[in-house]
Amino acid sequence: MEASGLVMWVDDEEHMHAVTAVSGSAPAYMFYFIESMVDGAVALGLDKEQASALAMQTMLGAAKMAMNSDDAPAELRRKVTSPNGTTQAAVESMQANEIGRQISEAMQACYDRSQALSEEMSK
Repeated sequence: MEASGLVMWVDDEEHMHAVTAVSGSAPAYMFYFIESMVDGAVALGLDKEQASALAMQTMLGAAKMAMNSDDAPAELRRKVTSPNGTTQAAVESMQANEIGRQISEAMQACYDRSQALSEEMSK
């Protein structure tokens, strides 16, 4: 199994619904985020090929940085956010639009559906 990624043991089978929400379905979340970044970059004037390459490489680089750092993701975000800069403007827009809450709600929907499917299969 490790050939395809991280393998982690979960002691309580009920936690598999949370694993599904944070990992099992998460590739689609990341693809959706990349898709949205590409669409935004195209709207700002880049061609789709440029936008796709930049968005994917940025996502990969950020993931590698997070994996190789002792800092929590929130601290990494703070470190790359210059006060009153462009990144701060973008992060404040995301916060004003409650993107964090929306992500949590999406994960809850995933969790709830995972539980429902489990119940349907156990009947």
